Amino acid sequence: MSALLELDRVSKRYRQGPHQVEVLREVSLELHAGELLAVWGPRGSGRSTLMRIAAGIEEPDAGVVRFREREMSTRAGTHMCAVAYCQAKFRSLDGQVVLEELIASQLALGVRPSQARARALGALERVGARGCEERRPSDLDRAEGVRVGIARALLQRPALLVVDEPTTKVEPLERDRVLELLRSFCGEGVAVLMSVDKGASLFAADRALSLADGVLRGHITPELAPVVPLPLPLRLSG
Repeated sequence: MSALLELDRVSKRYRQGPHQVEVLREVSLELHAGELLAVWGPRGSGRSTLMRIAAGIEEPDAGVVRFREREMSTRAGTHMCAVAYCQAKFRSLDGQVVLEELIASQLALGVRPSQARARALGALERVGARGCEERRPSDLDRAEGVRVGIARALLQRPALLVVDEPTTKVEPLERDRVLELLRSFCGEGVAVLMSVDKGASLFAADRALSLADGVLRGHITPELAPVVPLPLPLRLSG
């Protein structure tokens, strides 16, 4: 089966003063429908750059990104309806409440107002964020912001969901719930690519890759630890 998303020797450089910094170095990966792939790396490793390139928001300096076997381009934009990108925290530039923001994103696509409202409420329900609709993004806690951001991405009905740092600064219990939510999309056939900053988030993934110094290395397939028999304590008489 062909990959839904393919990065083939992707490289990216940024200028910092007089120097060129190579953030990604010939990065290659494949992601299939219904798969959750996590990319772990320390701060400054380039994981957010990788997410933006994978979502078609940013162009690589070298290499090719393919979605459904067709080359992606920020200029062409032909993939954008099927690929949704979600940042770690939901933001609004217009000062609108959450529901207004989600409705506006649908109206921009030509959806009728009544249908846009119904879809927005349905997306919030799907991610467990009902109760947030009349609040401003600045009033949401970290986990709520992540859920609302995912809800906005889901309104595109994507085949690929790219999520940048969904568990960063999220309390452990809420982190596990967010990961469970992302896994549920995979059960519906959606591919999920996410970046994480802590190893605890890797165990929800089907595969995990590490990124350091711009190089993507290996993969980790979560496995259950072996069961080791322990001797029963001796019963002391008397």
